[in-house]
This record gives sequence, structure tokens and C-alpha cells, in this order.
Amino acid sequence: MLQPGKPYEFTIEMYPTSLIFRHGHRIRLDISSSNFRRFDVNPNTGRAPERQPALADRGELVYFDPAHPSGIVLPLVPSGSR
Repeated sequence: MLQPGKPYEFTIEMYPTSLIFRHGHRIRLDISSSNFRRFDVNPNTGRAPERQPALADRGELVYFDPAHPSGIVLPLVPSGSR
């Protein structure tokens, strides 16, 4: 279990994908403590799901200040290389 209010560093490897972003497009990053349907539900309490009386509501916080820099690295494929 993670300690609430304490920042932790994570490196998250994304699954391979390929998208075309045209001029003016925007991207969005969604962060969740669960990936239900692909993995079991995360009850956010540290207990096994079958021993859960209820799910706990937890929030994710991403720090992006000078002391805790955050970033996303997106590899680019030049448009003429396909």
C-alpha cells in the first residue's frame, strides 16, 4: 500500500499503439488506479477483492512542480516514413 500524501516515482510502460495526430488535434492522459475488464477491480484498500465489504473511493494525484517533475515521452514517426 502507498502512504497517502507521499509522492512516489513510477515509470509506466505503455502498450504499443499507433495513432495519427493531425494538426490541431489534442491528446489526453487518463490516470486510474484500476483497469477493470483487463484486470480485477482494485478495491483501493489493500484487501483482496473477495474480502471487501465495499470499494473505497480514492483519487490519484500527479505532481508536476519543480520538486516533482512529471512528463510523457511520445515517440514520433515522421510522416513520410510509412
